[in-house]
Amino acid sequence: MDNKTVAPPVARAVARKGRSSGVVKNFWRKIRKPLAQSRFAKGTIASFLAYALRFVRFTNLLSKDSSNLTVAYQELSPAIIALWHGQHLLAPCLLPRGEKMLAMVSRSADAELNALALEKLGFEAVRGSGGREDTRHLEKGGARALITLKRALDDGKNVAMIADIPHGTPREAGLGIITLARLSGRPVVPLAVTTSRRKVLERTWDKTTINLPFGRSAAMLGEPVFVPADADNDLMEQKRRELTASLNRATEQAYRATDGGRS
Repeated sequence: MDNKTVAPPVARAVARKGRSSGVVKNFWRKIRKPLAQSRFAKGTIASFLAYALRFVRFTNLLSKDSSNLTVAYQELSPAIIALWHGQHLLAPCLLPRGEKMLAMVSRSADAELNALALEKLGFEAVRGSGGREDTRHLEKGGARALITLKRALDDGKNVAMIADIPHGTPREAGLGIITLARLSGRPVVPLAVTTSRRKVLERTWDKTTINLPFGRSAAMLGEPVFVPADADNDLMEQKRRELTASLNRATEQAYRATDGGRS
């Protein structure tokens, strides 16, 4: 018998999977720049994403345990809707018909498709990064974006922000959204949207969740967080922790409503 070690089937399968993953990554690197420069390609992909999200929302019956979003919308508007990174993809499809909402989207090239898809779903995208209050944050246009969102709130419009900091600690709120609440005097309303059928991208920092069709869905609101205009650093930190806890509770309740708490 040949002295060479024969790779077991599992090892061969893992090797094939690794090669396939590498091919996909290399292919994406090659087409990424041309796509970013093509207005037609970006528009087409964004339209596809918007239609796909609507299809997923349409094919997932909303749980009877879900929060009454219509009542909350009427009672709390204008408000700041808070979402977690990676758990937010289906939330835009819950926007009431005929209503306008602004959403902060990262200024990165990869986020441009997100901004275009949001616009096709009826949102106005504001580019910036609202997690930090430091030099890097200002360079990303976060300060300008916060000013734009505050003006929208002053005009009676609702806005949406991702609460946690990109590539930071997932499901832990940053100070940017708390700052907007202090400046505007409007409440931060935690929102969690889940589906029973989903694909979790385990290797992503935020465990990005792709919602799938033909299941059950749930939308849960957490306790609103109000931040006084004269809040000092200690109170700001307290409100940050309060928002983190409220949004995490809403997320747990949403998962419990769809599949017993699995997240």
